[in-house]
Amino acid sequence: MKIGVPKEIKDHEARVGLVPSGVAALVEAGHQVLVETGAGKGSSLFDEEYKDAGAKIIDDAAAVWAHSDLVVKVKEPQPSEYDYFRPDLLLFTYLHLAPLPELTDRLLEARVAAIAYETIRERDGSLPLLTPMSEVAGRMSVQVGAQYLEAPNGGRGILLGGIPGVAPANVVILGGGVVGHNAAKIATGLGAHVTIIDRNLARLRELDDIFNGQVVTLASNAYTIREALRLADLVIGAVLIPGASAPRLVRRDMIKLMKPGSVVVDVAIDQGGCFETSHATTHTDPIYYVDNVLHYCVSNMPAAVPHTSTLGLTNATFPHLLALANKGLARACVESPEVAEGVNTYKGHVTYRAVAESQGKKSKRIQELI
Repeated sequence: MKIGVPKEIKDHEARVGLVPSGVAALVEAGHQVLVETGAGKGSSLFDEEYKDAGAKIIDDAAAVWAHSDLVVKVKEPQPSEYDYFRPDLLLFTYLHLAPLPELTDRLLEARVAAIAYETIRERDGSLPLLTPMSEVAGRMSVQVGAQYLEAPNGGRGILLGGIPGVAPANVVILGGGVVGHNAAKIATGLGAHVTIIDRNLARLRELDDIFNGQVVTLASNAYTIREALRLADLVIGAVLIPGASAPRLVRRDMIKLMKPGSVVVDVAIDQGGCFETSHATTHTDPIYYVDNVLHYCVSNMPAAVPHTSTLGLTNATFPHLLALANKGLARACVESPEVAEGVNTYKGHVTYRAVAESQGKKSKRIQELI
C-alpha cells in the first residue's frame, strides 16, 4: 500500500501524522511512504530523516494525495484539500465531524473511507487515540489560562497560585475525564483552588481519591455551574461525548455573572464547544471577549507544542495505521472492533451514529457495508 503524509495546512498546525520511525516500520512491512516536503519540519522532524527511513519526499501536496492509497494526517482536511477526495481513498486523521456538516458532505459525495482518531474505542470504553492529545490540551489549558489572566494579556491580573496572604485563583473545570484530570493536575500543582464538576458520581469519587482532598468535586447541574462561575477566575471546558457535539453547559446568562477579566478556555471546541458563547479561534487570533470575559477557543491547542504532541500522538496511532496498511480497511474492521468504531464515513454513508444524529443524517453500521 502507498501511504501519504501531507503537510498540515490548518492555522499554526505544526504536527505531522507520521514520524521517521513509523516510516521505517511501514517500509520494512513492504509499503511505500510518500512524505510532502517539510511535513515534519514544525515538529523538528526533517526531510532527511524521513528519506533515511525510506520515505519518498514529494514536493507537491496534490501529488501526495493523488498517489496514496491511505493518507494519514493530524487535523481534519481544510476546504482547499476537499478536491483531493476520491472514492478509493482511505483517510486516517482527527475528523471531529459533528460540527462540520460541509466536510461530512464532501466526504460522503466523494465516497471517502474516513477513519477518525477520536472515535476509535477500546473494549473498556477508552479512546486511546484521543487520550494523548487530551492530556496535552488539558495541561495546556491551565498554562494558557494563567497567561491570559495576566493584565498585559487582557485578564484580571491574577496569579494562579496566589502568594502567602493573598488567595489563589479559583479554577473551575467542567468535566472530569482525561482533559479535566490533566488540567486539575497542573492547576493544583501551581497552587490554585480547583473545583471539578461532572455528572458521573463514580468518576468524582475517583478524582477525590486521586487528588486526596486537594480539589472540590461537585455534581453537575445548571445551578451548581452558575454558582461556581460567579466565583471563578478561570473556567476550563473539558466535556466530551465521543463523536457527538459537545453539550452547551454554560449559557450566555451565566457568562454575564462572571467577573470582568476572568478567562474561559474551551477545550471542547473541536466538538462545537461547551459554552454557548464559544466559537472556534486560531493560534493567530486566539481570543475574543463576551461580556468582558476573555474566551480562548483554539481548536488545535496541542499544535502549540508540536514536537511533544506529534510523538505522543503517533505512539498511539501507529499500531492502527500499520494494521490498516497490512490488512486493508475491510479486514481490519472485521478483526478489530476498535478500528470499526473509528470509521465515520464509507461508500457515501455516515457510519458513526453520533455524527449522523448531530447533523440530522441517517447512519449505517460499517459491518453492513464491508
